[in-house]
Amino acid sequence: MTDFTGKFKQTSSENFDALLKELGFSDEVVSRVKSSTSEVEITKDGSVYTIKNISPNNTRETKFELGKEFEGARFGGPVVKSVVTADGNRLIEVIKGEKEVKIVREFNGNELRVTTTSGPVVAVVTFARQ
Repeated sequence: MTDFTGKFKQTSSENFDALLKELGFSDEVVSRVKSSTSEVEITKDGSVYTIKNISPNNTRETKFELGKEFEGARFGGPVVKSVVTADGNRLIEVIKGEKEVKIVREFNGNELRVTTTSGPVVAVVTFARQ
C-alpha cells in the first residue's frame, strides 16, 4: 500500500475559487483563500490518519480510519458525514451534506495532486513533498 504520510507545500491551484463559490462561500472568503498558499501534513498513528490543512488563515484537521464513516466540519461550515477509502495511490474522500464533495488525493512520487469536485465544478491543487 502507498505511504500516504508526509508534509506537502502547495505549488499550484486551478479553479479553487470557482469551487468555493459553488459551495456558497462569500467573495471575501474566496479572495482571501485565492491569495494564499497552503500546506498539507498527513500522519498515521495505528489505523488512524490525520490530515492537517494549514493556511495563513486557519488550520483544519481531519482524523479518520479508512472505510469508516466519521463526522467533521466541512470547510468551517456545518458538521457532515464523510468516508475515506484507499485505492492504489489515491485517498478518496466523499463528504455528504447539502452538496456532496469528492476529494481525491493522488500521490505520485514527490507530488500530491488534490482534485475536488462538487456539482459541475472541479478544482485541482498540486503540492510538492517537503
